[in-house]
Amino acid sequence: MGNKNDLTTGSVSSKFLGFFFPMLLTNLLQQIYSVADTAIVGKGIGDNALGAVGNLASLSFFIIGFSMGITNGFAVIIGQHYGSDDKKDLKKAIAMSIELSGIIAIMLTIVGCIILKPIVLLMHTDKVILNECLTYGYIIFAGLIVTIAYNLFSGILRSLGDSRTPFIAIIVSSGVNIVLDYILIFIFHTGVGGAAAATVFVQAISAMICFEKIRHLPEASITPFDFHPDAKMSFLLMKNGAGMALMNSITAIGSMVVQGFVNKYGVTFTSAYSVCTRYLNLFMLPALTAGFAVSAFVSQNFGAKLPKRIMGGVKVGIGIAFVSYILLGSIMLFMPQQLAGFMLNADDTILLASGYLRKCGIFLILLNLLFIFRSAVQGMGYPFIPMMSGFAEMALRIAVIILLLHGIGFNATAIADAVAWVGALALNAISFFIYYKKMAHISF
Repeated sequence: MGNKNDLTTGSVSSKFLGFFFPMLLTNLLQQIYSVADTAIVGKGIGDNALGAVGNLASLSFFIIGFSMGITNGFAVIIGQHYGSDDKKDLKKAIAMSIELSGIIAIMLTIVGCIILKPIVLLMHTDKVILNECLTYGYIIFAGLIVTIAYNLFSGILRSLGDSRTPFIAIIVSSGVNIVLDYILIFIFHTGVGGAAAATVFVQAISAMICFEKIRHLPEASITPFDFHPDAKMSFLLMKNGAGMALMNSITAIGSMVVQGFVNKYGVTFTSAYSVCTRYLNLFMLPALTAGFAVSAFVSQNFGAKLPKRIMGGVKVGIGIAFVSYILLGSIMLFMPQQLAGFMLNADDTILLASGYLRKCGIFLILLNLLFIFRSAVQGMGYPFIPMMSGFAEMALRIAVIILLLHGIGFNATAIADAVAWVGALALNAISFFIYYKKMAHISF
């Protein structure tokens, strides 16, 4: 292929890092405007509104995470065909991914709107924040089609080695999102509904920018013929996508169960947990991004049958995981009260959140390495083990919460996360080395 997006040639470290940093900036901007959105909601509407939004995080990930798993699974197959320079199947994979994603978007929108209220009630959501939870949730789920479109189009671009266009899309949408949040909440007083509407709107902008780039890529120049049904390609895409989707949704179920137990202790616990998950999403970002880079890097080199480059990419990803741990884990460990106080107002809520952040700062390396090894296994086209690791995360997280929440209180949430990360990391790391050894033996 001989172009700058080809991850199968050149220096492993320079190609990986050149692909990684635009992705990191993209995800960092997303999290910055997520944190800004949370801060605007918390300071502009109050801790209860923040709790209402945060209370939906696990349910949102159950639906949106499922779609992300599907589209990321599609991207792995696209990346493998790109790496093998199979232009015909590459175009067919892109076309079938768009068709399948459209169908899935409609189905998930319907399912999300139907299950929203029953699940929110099942999670023991406090009546004080119930209506705001539902308002926010219905708007987010109604806009799932643009969310899935962005996830798909940005995933296709990453699988083709383009991490810059999604970065440009997020630069534009981040600025728009923060301005809209401020206007809708502080000037027009639209409440959490305004924050949700702003989120959907900017995702539509991001999706359009990514789609325009895809339309002008020669390797992605699909024709109406490519959209003709192809059972074999559709099965391959769904086989890989479904495994990754189930992994995300299973993990989300575990988080929803934990959220339900936390909610039983009142709005103070709910608000604290909301802020903790927001910060965890921010501080795990470099390793999560490195995982996305590993998935794209491994998928292309797996298609090109280059095992040494696969191992080289994984090693670079591990290096990023440790650097991230040293820098960001230290902030969580030594500045937890300052972090919690940025979003929260009440002293007792800040105290709860700071305890969680301090403990997770110690164990963050486990989560960082989990992202690297899980993405490597997925990039090689083996979604089963990551899916099973999702079951392990769910089971371990729920078991710890049931056993410890009543005895040690809010601290149990941090311990539950750490134990879940250990179990999932062990499964994925062991599996990667088994699959890698098998591939290296066949290739040589």
